[in-house]
Amino acid sequence: MPYRPPLVAREFFVADPPELPQRAPGEQGLSAVTRAEVVETGPSSVLLKAVTSADEVLYVGLAAVADGVVRARLSADPAARPAAEQALEMVHAGVFDGAKVTVDGGTVTVDAGAVRAVATLDAWTLRYTDAAGRTLVSQNPGEQDISGRLRTLPFGRSIVDGQPVAYHESFTAAPDEAYAGFGERFAPLNARGQRPLMWNFDAFGSESIRAYKNVPFYLSDRGYGVLVNSGAPVEFDMAQQTHAAVEFIVPDNALEYFVLGGTPVEVLDRFDGLTSRPALPPKWAFGTWISSGFFVDTEERVLDRAKKIRERGIPCDVLHLDTFWQHEPHWSDMQWDRENFPDPEGMLATLAEQGFKVCLWMNSYISHKSPVFAEGDERGYFLKNAKGETYVADVWHGSHQASGIVDFTNPDATAWWKDLLRGPLQAGAALYKTDFAEGVPADAVAHNGMTGTELHNVYTLMYNDAVCEVTREVNGHDLVWARSSFLGGQRHSAQWSGDVQTTWAGLGGTIRGGLSHGLSGVPFWSHDTGGFNGTPEDDLYIRWAQFGALSPLLRYHGTTTREPWEFSEEAERLAVESLKLRYSLAPYLYSAAVRASRTGEPVLRALNVDDPADPVSWTADQEFRLGTDLLVAPVNDPSGERRVYLPIGRWIDFWTKEVHEGGRYIDTKHGLETFPVFVRYGAIIPRVEPGATIGDEPFASITLEVWGAPAEGVVISDVDGDTTIAVETVSETVTLVSTGPADVVNVSVIDVVGKPAKVELERK
Repeated sequence: MPYRPPLVAREFFVADPPELPQRAPGEQGLSAVTRAEVVETGPSSVLLKAVTSADEVLYVGLAAVADGVVRARLSADPAARPAAEQALEMVHAGVFDGAKVTVDGGTVTVDAGAVRAVATLDAWTLRYTDAAGRTLVSQNPGEQDISGRLRTLPFGRSIVDGQPVAYHESFTAAPDEAYAGFGERFAPLNARGQRPLMWNFDAFGSESIRAYKNVPFYLSDRGYGVLVNSGAPVEFDMAQQTHAAVEFIVPDNALEYFVLGGTPVEVLDRFDGLTSRPALPPKWAFGTWISSGFFVDTEERVLDRAKKIRERGIPCDVLHLDTFWQHEPHWSDMQWDRENFPDPEGMLATLAEQGFKVCLWMNSYISHKSPVFAEGDERGYFLKNAKGETYVADVWHGSHQASGIVDFTNPDATAWWKDLLRGPLQAGAALYKTDFAEGVPADAVAHNGMTGTELHNVYTLMYNDAVCEVTREVNGHDLVWARSSFLGGQRHSAQWSGDVQTTWAGLGGTIRGGLSHGLSGVPFWSHDTGGFNGTPEDDLYIRWAQFGALSPLLRYHGTTTREPWEFSEEAERLAVESLKLRYSLAPYLYSAAVRASRTGEPVLRALNVDDPADPVSWTADQEFRLGTDLLVAPVNDPSGERRVYLPIGRWIDFWTKEVHEGGRYIDTKHGLETFPVFVRYGAIIPRVEPGATIGDEPFASITLEVWGAPAEGVVISDVDGDTTIAVETVSETVTLVSTGPADVVNVSVIDVVGKPAKVELERK
């Protein structure tokens, strides 16, 4: 297995998933579909009875489930469903009213508009095309090497010792085809040559191929995406075993996948239509979050931290209290440590008066030393081992007490646990940081009969669902701050990148994680600014602060303090300047967030979101667009040097106002005062004067910055609705026409080559 280094002991608890059995040499067991016949057709679907190379009978279902989406299903029983559906439904497929199903001789076509499935029956083949008939991707019959050994497994299933162990599918890969997605992956953005494994790990940082958040979904630069509906440890082979093919192996009750046609923006919209729309965080969540860090905190220290933040003019909306708001041996029983926090209600009320929301850390494991554990154990509310006893596990890798794992397949356990969460929220906390949940052991047994392997990935969805439900009940929003996630997890905003190392490599891996997660349908993402594990040097702290300020969401957190005043005067000054830049761009950032909640587009956008035809956009994984009009390339080296790729078009240096032609790399070097930021030529950027908080109210006194000659308008979204800024050009005068509730009061024309001679503002 590639998920641990050689000669080093594997983690005791959160280790690799169970390995699939292997057939003995010479043992037959491949059961690949060879031919099929029509059993029944409907307005949008067809069911086929297939014969395999092992003379098995399997059933193939093809259906148009939405505009531009075709579902393929393979199983021994047409009614079979993925095992995860014992716990929850991750994909919500419908029926496409515009579908067309045709059977013409030995060819079956299921037409979903932007994508079609075309199957030949007598000698089985299956390919997917666009509306014009251009092939997007075709099944691969299985690649063999010179010895006759299969390098990839074709459409079918495999049997070992007489038992089916996994279904599989293979597609032919174009020689230069690029792929991206799979969740928050810290590996290179183009996943070609990788083997993404859908198994949530406590990844211990952002420097490996392990992932806290897996999503069995990927995009291709050929104009399609593929979504596999399974909670099992699905393994993808993205042209690694052979450059000729992509393969996925699904150890589940059925193989069910969807092919989605279109551009990345269209595919992400269709993906969200199947799984869930992203939950828009409350407006205040886009402000700065500052953490206590991972050390013993007290009520006095929290109030002193808040006082310093306001006195030093640091923009901040949220204070985060990490583990030590609870009694140390009892994590995570949701009980205040009354010695260090004698009056949490009073403290939270004081912080609210100062404009702070408060986030509390928690997880779904309860220490066996907590009195709450004894209650849950007696009632049978934790996952069990094979003997039917509570599975008391080392979920902290030896750094904390062994714990029980709350069993969310048990409705009574979920209700009991939600009661534990309700009290701190009712006392005045705004939300929870939902840490961990990657730790369901493969040999656990759940209340509903699921194995630990079946539950492992979907457990995090049930966990975050429960926290969101009680948070919505008490505070009226769905916001959590989650570390682990899986398919459909965009309904839990927000997510952060976990326990990253405080190194330049950690910074670079974190950027990659944000890009791939955005391409997996999750727009509201963040990271531990300054890095988590260790203490950053001043230059790394400043560079991470700059990256954090132009990320979708922003939190300062680590094993040691990330409070700006604990670093040098220069580091504090530059960190605060970055925060003020963020707060001035809040109308732009929030508008991008509202759009993302409606369409599934990421806020932090890999370049291939907007320029999928540009091959560089699939490999440029150390830069991104923030929204559509800002290009950000965080400095990822202590030299301050950055080679930046500018997409096709014209781009304006945010600092020097120099205009650059895109479609090429440029070399830059930045002192600590600045970092590479470029504005799309012709953009209209709404800005405000930065304040102490972003808060909940509509933005006041918005200025429209005009960067070059605008050719199109912009939409400003706020809590009171959308405002459209239209562009009307007469002779040399550009008029910006504002229609809507936004308090647009001014226009600022940036002094760049080609700027309009005159710009006027008209409000309707």
